[in-house]
Order: sequence, then structure tokens, then C-alpha cells
Amino acid sequence: MTASPPFLGFSDRLSDSRIPCAVIYGAGHGSTYPGKDSSGHALAADAIRAASQDDVALVEHWDFDLGGPLFDGKPVSCIDAGDIPTSLHDNTGNRARIAAKIREVLAFPAVPILLGGDCSVTIPFLAGFADRGPVWILQIDAHIDWRDEVNGERHGYSSPMRRASEMPHVAGIVQVGLRSVGSARLTDIEAARHYGSRFVTAREVHSQGVEAALQHIPEGARVVVTLDCDGLDPGIMPGVAGRTPGGLTYTQVIDLIAGLGRRARIAGFDLVELYPPADIDGLSALTAARLLVNAIGTIVRQG
Repeated sequence: MTASPPFLGFSDRLSDSRIPCAVIYGAGHGSTYPGKDSSGHALAADAIRAASQDDVALVEHWDFDLGGPLFDGKPVSCIDAGDIPTSLHDNTGNRARIAAKIREVLAFPAVPILLGGDCSVTIPFLAGFADRGPVWILQIDAHIDWRDEVNGERHGYSSPMRRASEMPHVAGIVQVGLRSVGSARLTDIEAARHYGSRFVTAREVHSQGVEAALQHIPEGARVVVTLDCDGLDPGIMPGVAGRTPGGLTYTQVIDLIAGLGRRARIAGFDLVELYPPADIDGLSALTAARLLVNAIGTIVRQG
């Protein structure tokens, strides 16, 4: 299968030798559970890239989400550097390669943007910030992802926030969009609360607005955003493995991203858990591409 053209037609380097403000990478596989197959999630990065192609010619046009063109009238400053090589069930190797690539991007310095893959890729993504702390985490997700292990695997898609809570460079975690039922047991909820994680349910965002989540982020903090696609309502994001009604709207998520850019500083961004085999008419990939545009636009406007 031929790989998709790069996101929004971005080059893999800036022609004038400038340092990019943001670097996009795909990572198809993280730490897959025994007997499971993450190949469906591995299609996500190219599905998002493909969904962006209709807007390649519009990068300098006015974007009403951002209040101006994507790069705010300045030269393009984001690159798509392709995919980090990963393979099914090479869990240790995948984690090492993802974390190493994030360290490379941060050394520019630039903001790394990672397209999963299931959310097991979030663990090495966050690990790559070990020498760049402290960072806060804003997780947008239906689930808290606080399992200690599943079938002996401690780095799978049910565990990223538990592993993050053990990272010394992580200063705090805010989890927004929570709803319905998932893999969490009472002991996982208690462990997250004992750590000090701030839970913000989808219902609270619907009733109180995005400030219900943003108020927990210290002003001026450096924040890594991890956006699990099932945090959004399946009416606009059906292409996920576990559809759950009542999720965040597109507008709520872009308001979270924009509000975070005003209150704090986005230091990294990942978008995970898009599952193209379950998508409907490419709607989820299109929504994911637009969310990525909003993240880039916010990062650009951070200066």
C-alpha cells in the first residue's frame, strides 16, 4: 500500500534551514497486548494525512477556528517527518524508538506531535520528556487508563496515565471527557485519586464549559496534551474501537486546545486511538485532521 502524502502537504524539512516550531511523526504500534492485533490502529496516521489533502491549497486561507490563517501570516513552520518505524509486538523496541525520536524533536527545540496508533504510544511519548520537565498532562479521553497491567503487559493501552503518574518529570494530570464504563476498577479510581489526578467528566464540560478542566492547569505550565479519539462523541468520531455516547463536541475540544494555549504552553501533542476500520465515510479522519490543525495553529501562536 502506498503511503499517504504528508499532512497538509508539509515538507519533511524547512527549505530555509529554520528550526520548525512543530514536528509531526506517526507511530503505528506501541505495546500491543499478547494475542491482540494493533494493525487497525496503525492505519490512523495515514488516514489523517489523507483527510488533510483537500486543504493543502488552503493553508494560507482564513481559518475561522483560529481567527486567521494557520500560520498567522508567517511562513510555514511545521514539518511532517514521516513515521517512526514500529512493528507489531516489538513492544520494547517500539517504546525505545518513539521515546528517542521525541527527545530528538525536543532538542531542536520544537513541539513534537505524534499520531498513533493506540494510546500505548503515549507512554514512550511522555517518557521522551524526561529531561524536559516538569510537564503537566491534559488527557482528553472517555477512560482514565490507570490499569497497572493487563495480561502481564504494563505498557499497553489501558495503562498510560498510570505509567505517567510514575514519571518524576510529570507534575500533574488532568483527565477530561470521562464517561460511561471502561476497564477501570475501583482500585484504579482510588489509585488515580490518591495520586492527585483531576477528573473532569464529559457531563461537567457540557454543563460548565471547558473552564471546568482548564482551571486545574497552573498558569504558565508546560503541558503535554494526549487526545484519545474516543474522548469525542461518536456522532462526530465514530472511528474508534469503543464508541461511547455523550462525548465532547468538536467545538469543546478546540476550545480546550485554544484555552490551554492562552493559559499555559503546549509542549507536546499526541492524537491516538483513531481506528479507521470503524470509520464512517472518513468522518473521523476528517475530524482528527481538523483537531490537528487547531493544535498546530495554537502552537504557532505561542510564539
